[in-house]
Amino acid sequence: MPERALLEYLLERRQQDTTDAETPDTARFPQPLSAMPPELAERLDSLRSLSRISALLENQMLMTAFQPIYGLDSKGVVGVEALSRFVSDDGASAELWFAEAAAVGLGANLEFSALASAAAAAAKLPAHLYVSLNISPTSCLDPRLLELFEHIELPIDRIVLELTDEIPDEEYSHFISAITPLRERGLRIAIDDSHPSAGALSRMLHLRPDFIKLGRNVISGVDTDASQHALAACLVDFAEQIGSVLVAEGVETTGELNVLTELGVSAGQGYLLGRPSVRPKDWAAWNTPLDPDGLRRLAAAADHATHPPGGSD
Repeated sequence: MPERALLEYLLERRQQDTTDAETPDTARFPQPLSAMPPELAERLDSLRSLSRISALLENQMLMTAFQPIYGLDSKGVVGVEALSRFVSDDGASAELWFAEAAAVGLGANLEFSALASAAAAAAKLPAHLYVSLNISPTSCLDPRLLELFEHIELPIDRIVLELTDEIPDEEYSHFISAITPLRERGLRIAIDDSHPSAGALSRMLHLRPDFIKLGRNVISGVDTDASQHALAACLVDFAEQIGSVLVAEGVETTGELNVLTELGVSAGQGYLLGRPSVRPKDWAAWNTPLDPDGLRRLAAAADHATHPPGGSD
């Protein structure tokens, strides 16, 4: 117990300081925490993290931003990805919050809190958009996931669970058993194929995800590098063969956008197409599909804002 260990340590220091008559200054000033035994200092850090995460969950100090996902063929917004934003003084990123929560055994708690927050915020989104919610494969095995779907108002056929990590081999069969009944009810899943390998492709053949998301390491330079172009083309064909929708995330340039569209990538998201927003006013604007030239004009305007004439990159 960290609290008991800390108390015993402080009592021991007080007794030692009281009996040490030759060092009165030390007796008046407790030994700094940095001088603690490493194991005890680690436990104290864990206790602090536990307190921080518990306070965050209790006070619901998080909100949801949505980033639009454009259908590159329909030229309109087809879905959104929900991204957590945390209210904190230190400005820590969402990744750090989730990592800290996982380190003290509250990772699933924070994930479910984020999912519930996103599902509630999604009530203000246009009704035709699907909502991609990030979750770890391990949390999919938690019975609270099923309870969440029973209590949120967002229809399950609008929900896409985007897996944030690879499925551990030892959990794969349990994951399939847990997720299959939900998929039969209309739930869809997405996986991040940032590191395409023979093993990952083999696993996808069995899992057959509804969405495959391509990261920057796949689409960066797709318009200038022949190898990247060939890799993207292969993944387009692979996704088509297994019936998955291919989504390019992190689209940053008009060149990338044009080539991805030509290759037949189904959808895209990124700063070029739209930044994450916490404002319902922005979400409402995604209700109207763009005209045939709308995506091109949007991309050109975003590219101009990012690289103004005479400005630096």
